[in-house]
Amino acid sequence: MPVSRQIVCPHCSGINRVPLDRPAREARCGRCKDRLFTGRPLDANAATFKRQTQHGDLPVLVDVWAPWCGPCQMMAPAFEAAAADLEPEMRLLKLNSDAESGVAAHLGIRGIPTMILFAGGREVARVSGAMTQKQIVDWACARSSAVQSDS
Repeated sequence: MPVSRQIVCPHCSGINRVPLDRPAREARCGRCKDRLFTGRPLDANAATFKRQTQHGDLPVLVDVWAPWCGPCQMMAPAFEAAAADLEPEMRLLKLNSDAESGVAAHLGIRGIPTMILFAGGREVARVSGAMTQKQIVDWACARSSAVQSDS
């Protein structure tokens, strides 16, 4: 049974081992000394996306969006509020599909907003369409729980 988990810093991308018996919400990065959890989604570029989804132990919920998308703009406050509910058990990222078109193409994005849940470095669930804060939290928790019970 693990005694710690690896958490990627949202500020410097350093990888931190955080003991399970310590409150993760209070944890600070060993490299840059900033908090590992901000209560807000991270704006992700290609490097941040890869580092967060491939090197941390937390499930990562990615909102793929674009600035011109009305439903994306409507869902943005709900996704931000969901971060406060889901952290520190999950990391939330916002990926601008216009700015990171290569990543969006690699993910096979056909419509936005699309949320993708990653665990263990792989995609485990996906849903398209705008959601409320409660719908986001419920969807993410249900999918994350299903993945953890399969492990």
